[in-house]
Amino acid sequence: MPNRLVALLILAVPLAASAQVAPRRTQLDSAKVADLLNRLRSADSAVCQLAGNTLVNPWNVGSLGDEMPLVTPMPRPMPRPMPMPFAAPVMMSRPGGRMRFSYYQASALGAFRAVLRDQSRCVRNAAARVLGRAGAVGAYEAFASLLRDPDAGLRETGALGLAELDDSRAARPLSDALKDREATVRGRLEDASTISALAGALDDASPLVRRNAVWALGAIESRQVREPLARALKDADPGVRATAAWALGKLEDSTAIGPLGDALKDRDANVRQAAAFALGQLESKSSVAPLATALKDADPDVRETAAWALGQNESASAVEGLGAALKDRDEDVRETAAWALGQVQSADAVPALAGALHDSEVDVRVAAAWALGQIESPRGVEPLKEAMRDEVQEVRRAAVWALSQIDDPRAEDAVANAAEGDRLRRPRTRVRVRP
Repeated sequence: MPNRLVALLILAVPLAASAQVAPRRTQLDSAKVADLLNRLRSADSAVCQLAGNTLVNPWNVGSLGDEMPLVTPMPRPMPRPMPMPFAAPVMMSRPGGRMRFSYYQASALGAFRAVLRDQSRCVRNAAARVLGRAGAVGAYEAFASLLRDPDAGLRETGALGLAELDDSRAARPLSDALKDREATVRGRLEDASTISALAGALDDASPLVRRNAVWALGAIESRQVREPLARALKDADPGVRATAAWALGKLEDSTAIGPLGDALKDRDANVRQAAAFALGQLESKSSVAPLATALKDADPDVRETAAWALGQNESASAVEGLGAALKDRDEDVRETAAWALGQVQSADAVPALAGALHDSEVDVRVAAAWALGQIESPRGVEPLKEAMRDEVQEVRRAAVWALSQIDDPRAEDAVANAAEGDRLRRPRTRVRVRP
């Protein structure tokens, strides 16, 4: 990492973090902000973006996203929600919203506002993000004024600030910005709320504009956006298509199953994975058939996401496909398939899960034991008793926990006679969870 980047980040991180940690007695002032912004002016674009984003979000150092689409919140499936007493806490990945903060002092915000017309694109855009997220007094008027400026760069900054600002008045000027002649301005439209305007932006020449328009349509979460989103699934840009698949999943509308099923055949693996995730979000039994087909996809991430989605749907008709996935060549797919069968909770899955208790990977064996505990079938007792002799303690403990969930004298005896190190740390409880 270049020395200049290190120096700027050393300055920016504690500067922004101090505003997060001590909002009432912060040491952050306009002089420190002005000094950092002045340093950013002479930095190259990559350094400026990294340090500027630290001011906007000190816990997520990275690009300001000038040339990138909005992040599609599609977490990697995490098939480890096991409520076992001995299990360490598991952080589940979930779609995240925009972090808003108002911890900068008024004088510091004034320093940011002073550079809204700065010659440095990175500096003024970082300032616009900070002011927008802080909801600074007078920010709307400042951004609206920039949006009317003859200079395209300043109009971009104004649109960016309005998109960050939680102000209902921003909807109209942002919708108008969709007609701007510059793609960089049109791309700042994530808070534009007019469906017709956003749908029109799907024909824009810029992939960035189209991706952000799709993202914004998904954020509206209205059935009226289904048709334009389905159309976006056929866009030439794979990023647009993947974002459209995610957005359709947010609608919770079963009529989206058809278009998403078609997207599972897309030539781009990221699009197929997004479509599988979206079908899981819909939680409809009608999506089992296309997802079962996706379990045979050439890409392991698509297969894993399809298994996760089938677990979300909780349909017994998925047992056969998920059982076959327990023999997938990819261990993550096998683990997720075991977790999904635990979600389905069908006794028909016991034989396949019993076989998975002998998997070469520890995590797969643990997930299989957990799933048998979720199913609570007496048919799982003997396989779980055998798993109590596994060479790995984590698997043995998972088996003991699973047996404690099954109402059967054999299971109760096995739990009572478990080795000291494998016994439950808390009294037996029946817990039902969903990730």
